[in-house]
Amino acid sequence: MKFRLPTNGLSSNRLILLVALFLAASGNLTFFANILHTYPLFSYNAAYLGSLVVSLVAINALILALLCFGRLTKPVLILFLLLSSLAAYFMDSYSIVISDEMLQNAAQTNAAETLDLMTGKLLVYFIFLGLLPAIAIARIPLRWRGWLPEMTARAGLIGILTVVTVAVVMTFSSFYASFLREHKALRSYANPAYFIYSAIKYAKQSLSTKSNQALAVMGADAQIPSTDQGRELIILVVGETARADRFGINGYSRETTPQLREAKVVSFSNFWACGTSTATSVPCMFSMSGMETFDLKTATSQENLLDVLEHAKVNVIWLDNNSDSKGVAIRAPYQNLRSPEFNSVCDTECRDEGMLPPLQDYIDSHPSGDIFIVLHQMGNHGPAYFKRYPPGYEKFRPVCQSNDLSQCSNEEIGNAYDNAILYTDHFLGKTIELLTRNDHNFETALFYVSDHGESLGENGVYLHGLPRAIAPDNQLHVPAVIWLGSGFDDVDLPALRKTSSTHFTHDNLVHTILGFMEIKTKLYRPALDILDGTKKPE
Repeated sequence: MKFRLPTNGLSSNRLILLVALFLAASGNLTFFANILHTYPLFSYNAAYLGSLVVSLVAINALILALLCFGRLTKPVLILFLLLSSLAAYFMDSYSIVISDEMLQNAAQTNAAETLDLMTGKLLVYFIFLGLLPAIAIARIPLRWRGWLPEMTARAGLIGILTVVTVAVVMTFSSFYASFLREHKALRSYANPAYFIYSAIKYAKQSLSTKSNQALAVMGADAQIPSTDQGRELIILVVGETARADRFGINGYSRETTPQLREAKVVSFSNFWACGTSTATSVPCMFSMSGMETFDLKTATSQENLLDVLEHAKVNVIWLDNNSDSKGVAIRAPYQNLRSPEFNSVCDTECRDEGMLPPLQDYIDSHPSGDIFIVLHQMGNHGPAYFKRYPPGYEKFRPVCQSNDLSQCSNEEIGNAYDNAILYTDHFLGKTIELLTRNDHNFETALFYVSDHGESLGENGVYLHGLPRAIAPDNQLHVPAVIWLGSGFDDVDLPALRKTSSTHFTHDNLVHTILGFMEIKTKLYRPALDILDGTKKPE
């Protein structure tokens, strides 16, 4: 007997209910896995768990019922199926949350980074949970009964779904009060309900940041005192996806940082990131606002550290081997070195080390004034960690040679990740060599700090980007090191080393750089300057 699609057509309400049921069943593996981990399947939990299933289907159906009508019904349902299949893949594979921050990351991802995320498993999810159901939806004839009957039926469906949802929540009110208050992270995996919420939040934020809001000037009073006769050459390296606990100088069992150890850098082992993604952390690092009050809308509408330095007549440049500066260097000199056209150290991809050759010419071309250089690394950008270092740095084996982390053991993933840290150590060592060669003309210093950390399979979580409130420490605990040239002889190094275990955050970056450059401005807060209190008496 051959299967035939119904010839008399389905009502749009029935189709909405079928799709809502399919989405709940196919796109919520991670949601239900986390639910069962928190509420094990015992008899006393059975009714609660059943109510969650009913609530999820009802909420999904309610969302679809509000968005689907007339000729929009099929396109909206198809769009939700396709997007939900992608969301399900990333949640099931990496346990990430599709938050507004994650959507912002996706919007700012370049082609190479997108290719790193393309796997066979992703294709399977997209075809079987998205494309094939979408084709079925497209072929199913819908029954249209006229505007008034359709609107009446839709209002009835919305009413019934609302009553069902409220009734379920009220019946198990004590359970839902605890569930919503104490387990906020669980609802973040509800698919597609949470990513719809995130998409609305992201769209609202994007529209507000694109408004013609006047740029707020910050630190217009910034100046270098005339008594400062020396010239500063400071290089800030913005790391990518590095974890503090994978640095050998922080006590890691593997020697992943031999060159930093040899250079006798000061490593700050208790340093914490503003966010869990580049899109948030990088603007936050350079913002004059603190991380507790930081928001992207404010950051894009006011000047940042680079502007303050330029107000003080500092020569500023940003070199990028990552996707971009996330808006930080929009008003500053900027060079993208992701292409062999501009980067002289490229093999399968352009290396961070390729940012160094142009620097000496830049330094020599500025015979006066202080110099501040930002180097934005590709670092440990995942999931293709094996691509982040040249073959000569594959010290730890076996390594994961796939961007589909589900195909590798955690040992293989960790080995590839550690090799990338080893290459970062080499890159930082070369940067210190460059500074040392200029030590006779400048007071030189290196400040390295990563934008955020990474999950490497701990508790089934991979990559980064979880909301800060629920993110594990390894997505927030980042490495930070300072190296000082001989010209910084006014800093008491033993005193600075004593602060190495002090709790610092990205909030300390701006004020430490201002302290390095000896810039006077009302914005400067000595309490947030890592060097404050370590200066030798004059």
